[in-house]
Amino acid sequence: MQTTESPLQLRLWTVDEYHRMAEAGIFDPGERVELLEGKIICIVAKGISHRSAMGRTNKLLQNRLENQAWIAIQDPVKLNERSEPEPDIAVVKIDPLDYADHHPTPAEIYLIIEVADSSLKLDTEIKAKAYSQAGIKDYWVLDVVKRELIVFRNPTTEGYQNQEIITEHQKISPLHFPDLEIVITQMLPLV
Repeated sequence: MQTTESPLQLRLWTVDEYHRMAEAGIFDPGERVELLEGKIICIVAKGISHRSAMGRTNKLLQNRLENQAWIAIQDPVKLNERSEPEPDIAVVKIDPLDYADHHPTPAEIYLIIEVADSSLKLDTEIKAKAYSQAGIKDYWVLDVVKRELIVFRNPTTEGYQNQEIITEHQKISPLHFPDLEIVITQMLPLV
């Protein structure tokens, strides 16, 4: 009887090995990659809607969380020894060294936001599982195509226990900043 499972064994990379590859110049200078669950993933080029939503969300969070958090845009976060993704937006604790000596870790992350135009499946399945396993309590996927926000909360090792879809005219508050009320349209590109 034949099996449909692949007999291939994947060689998974660690964050340290990933950094050494980058330092050795293995990746082209303009090549955008990230490490997720030991696999090196190419980051897809961003469309106009994606860029607009990121810019609007960044500006909103910078203005509203002024001295309460650091807003990182497409910067690495270290989830564990095999995952160092570069989320579109990470709201993290303020660090006295401005993260000069390390990337933010799960204990320092308040909220992660991924903006999805062509990456919805990656963001809601693979990245959601990785963020959940790392214990990220508040993970949002801003779907610029359907103009809605998918909110993931209550992480477990199997994935998030709660997933809620919020339409563009509804409001949400980050778990760590309950007084910050955001209408989803404030993050989406103008129409």
